[in-house]
Amino acid sequence: MLPLELTAQSFATYPAEARQLATAHLDTLNRLPLGFAPLLLKELIVFDFRFPMERRDLQRQIRYLESLDPEKLAAAVAPFAQLRLSRELEQTDWVAKPAVFTEQLTAHLWTTHQIDAFRAAAVDYMDKATVAFPDEPRPTHRIGIVAIGQGVKENSYRLFRKLRPQGTYFTSVRPGEGVAVLTALVAKRAAKHPESYAHWYIDGGAPAAVPPAIAKVSWAGLTPARAALQGRMQKIYEAPVWDPEAFRTKLAQIQPEEIGMKDGDDSAMNRFQLSLLTEGSGTQIFATTFVQWAAREALRRAQPLTMLTRFAPRQRERPMNELLAEAQKKSEFDPEGSLVDADMGAWYTWLNQQRLHGAEQSNFLAWFEGHSEAVAVGPAFARGKVSEEPVNLADLAASLL
Repeated sequence: MLPLELTAQSFATYPAEARQLATAHLDTLNRLPLGFAPLLLKELIVFDFRFPMERRDLQRQIRYLESLDPEKLAAAVAPFAQLRLSRELEQTDWVAKPAVFTEQLTAHLWTTHQIDAFRAAAVDYMDKATVAFPDEPRPTHRIGIVAIGQGVKENSYRLFRKLRPQGTYFTSVRPGEGVAVLTALVAKRAAKHPESYAHWYIDGGAPAAVPPAIAKVSWAGLTPARAALQGRMQKIYEAPVWDPEAFRTKLAQIQPEEIGMKDGDDSAMNRFQLSLLTEGSGTQIFATTFVQWAAREALRRAQPLTMLTRFAPRQRERPMNELLAEAQKKSEFDPEGSLVDADMGAWYTWLNQQRLHGAEQSNFLAWFEGHSEAVAVGPAFARGKVSEEPVNLADLAASLL
């Protein structure tokens, strides 16, 4: 099937809101090339389970495409129309399974050396859509906070070596009530700016209590789902024939109920947590990897105003079959190695925050949990400065507001 042949009936199996959206914009979908339409449908088919910012981005794309006259629309998608697609791709059921088509398209573009041209076309297209329909100003600046090193008593590793040049490094922080101070800050922001999914708390262990207005994701909270998924992964891993690509595809196709998760009332959050476990690499077995990936995805997809990320010790490196048997064997934790992981995770979290709109006004704090080291990055913090003056964590956190 070609996009020109799409009808309202083509979307009969889509969730309700996605089906309605596709039908309402059928004329536009009919005018798109095969190298582009499935990419749009990949976002559209999960519209019912997406965060507000993701919905906004998809609707912006549609508004942009529909703002173009036929000649300009053809020019905007011309690079995608010029892609050389294989016969197998053309015969894929890209309407019902656009994610599978996209995965296969990526592999095809790599093998046919078209990936660079595709990426350039995608960046150019998104840039033009954003210029045509720019983001509305956010109600306040963005704040990111990362706590690392839970459980570490002594440390000789030089922390925050990548973040220090970006802001002020504090050497005499008084922890006070520690994590409670940070969760209180997130709660305060959530009360002042009560937007859905605008304030997040991600924990690599058992999370502290926070108000319902804060989107919460935790490693401990997903223990049953992880155990069920690890069991499935272990069977695939130990099969006579090991196909990494097929393995990844099978994970991506898992539904919530297959690993004991229920969609419930908050389908967007439940689907988000499922994606963390089925689309991330190592998120099923390492708490530090899970937290880093969760922070990345929350920033990319929900674009929160406030996000507290707390790393916790991960299990030690062992053979894969033992790592996947976490539920049957008590884990041996590695706090010191986890600190190194989390330090790099804090750096990546800041980088991902910087990719969002309004980055120049954003604030960021990374703190060695229970200890006196921290680094703060933002307009009010001098770059490359070292401060040895005693400061309470509560006061340092308040300076981010």
